[in-house]
Amino acid sequence: MATTPPGRGRHLRRPPSEKVPATKSERERLRALVEDYARTAGLVPPLGLPEVLAHVRAIIDGHRVNSLYRDFLAVLLNNAAWRRQVAGFPFERRLLLLPKCLRDAEGCVARIDELGLVCAGCGRCPIADLQGEAEDLGYAVMVAEGSPVVMALIESGKIDAVVGVSCLGVLERVFPYMEAGAVPGIAVPLLNDGCCDTSVDLDWVWDALHLSSATETPKLDLEGLRAQVEAWCTPEGMEELLGTPRGSAEEIARAWVAKAGKRWRPLLAASVYQTLQARLDGPVPRAVRMIALAVECFHKASLIHDDIEDGDALRYGEKTLHEEHGIPIALNAGDFLLGEGYRLIAACGAPPAETAAILRVVSEGHRSLATGQGAELAWMRAMGPLAPREVLDIFKLKTAPGFEVALAAGAIAGGAGEEVARVLARFSEAVGVAYQIRDDLEDFRGGAAELARPSLVVAWAYERADAAGKALCSRLWEGGAAARDAAGAVAALCAELRVEEEVRELLETYKAEAVRSLCGLKNAALKGFLRRIVAKIFNEVEGVGCCDEHQAGDAAGGAAGAGAAA
Repeated sequence: MATTPPGRGRHLRRPPSEKVPATKSERERLRALVEDYARTAGLVPPLGLPEVLAHVRAIIDGHRVNSLYRDFLAVLLNNAAWRRQVAGFPFERRLLLLPKCLRDAEGCVARIDELGLVCAGCGRCPIADLQGEAEDLGYAVMVAEGSPVVMALIESGKIDAVVGVSCLGVLERVFPYMEAGAVPGIAVPLLNDGCCDTSVDLDWVWDALHLSSATETPKLDLEGLRAQVEAWCTPEGMEELLGTPRGSAEEIARAWVAKAGKRWRPLLAASVYQTLQARLDGPVPRAVRMIALAVECFHKASLIHDDIEDGDALRYGEKTLHEEHGIPIALNAGDFLLGEGYRLIAACGAPPAETAAILRVVSEGHRSLATGQGAELAWMRAMGPLAPREVLDIFKLKTAPGFEVALAAGAIAGGAGEEVARVLARFSEAVGVAYQIRDDLEDFRGGAAELARPSLVVAWAYERADAAGKALCSRLWEGGAAARDAAGAVAALCAELRVEEEVRELLETYKAEAVRSLCGLKNAALKGFLRRIVAKIFNEVEGVGCCDEHQAGDAAGGAAGAGAAA
């Protein structure tokens, strides 16, 4: 294995990038400055873009650095935040990502397949040396542009961290996807722009490749934990925790819990608990399993009652519980699950103070959900115009507490303090409202406006419309044929007023608020997990093309290539 950086390489064939310092001494000075700043500030990754830019501005202003280097400083700052975590992952769990533009475009004899460039080792460029050293260490190596393959590898669970080489423009485009997935990474910017015959500071790549630490970086296996949560909600899993069902009421209630669902809430509770432990891969205690199952009982009880109150006939593509068994039995099953949830928490065996705190959070959340549902039901009895703020207030009461109860229950069981609780409350409200706004948009675009439920889209249109437009919106609240006839015209009105665009902007604002709320967290595992949750709920991590060269080919071959590489 080589012990010094490769001596091969070539002089720049393109002019240096104006955004990267031209001299090595200036690059080293800025890196040392940024790393010292990061240590002093106690940065906790992942850092959102506003957080990164705020710190970069402080560095520029405080040290009189040329603002032209803002993006370069942002890369260095993000590297400094992730450095310890990346160093803690084994080499075998890391990916080295090199750009094809490092090759000698005129003399390169390598072939390119769906995964990228297959180096022939001719020695005309540094790719062969870097790839050989990385593979000797144990890295997976790809010479390709485009993040779809990279993100697929991360999602596969085969790779935990990335060392990447690219130009500042590509790093800027990829950053939101890496940040959304809370992917630990070290980036080395190219010294010049362009899509061929580029160059890089080989010493910096070498240093990044050999980062190591005696301390192992904790990693939460989210998909593995999800499988465990699913198992707890099966009839067999519930029997292990709860014993044999006693009577038909309990059998019906458990069968409803076992039905399909995303299991977000029990997963949130268990995951938050795990992120607060020294070993993130340790076994989940029985007490936490009971708390997580209680959270799912509360959620499934609310669905039973919501379906009755809203008159819905289908859930999970099947008959709702009241359609299958009748309203009296369904109401009883919902009530049973509420009681079972409280019983599970009380009997979980957690310390008395923690048990009392969880019960307080759950009861407050239960009350808030009922208040929000009550406000909606009261409006449905006498439907009329609602201001956008009134709709948002209902969203906050109906959805945010479900997230907060799950997160707070796991945090309390994990020993978190008040500071974490405040962050989780702010995070939950933002995520809950964003979740409801997204559903509202999807319902409206799917033609569900005639269902006459509080809609932010309709409220926004009503507020912006003239008298004729207001009268048109009001027909939605008449119900029946009038509402169905008006739905298309209201959709056209919304398009004319560009309402959906504005509501989507509001959705993005709440998502950004959820991410921004995490800035106060000092636990990197918890912060990274919550950031990943936002990305998963709102499908943020989809991948992005990087360079002009071969971009279309990378996108087309990404899915198949990721499977082969994994």
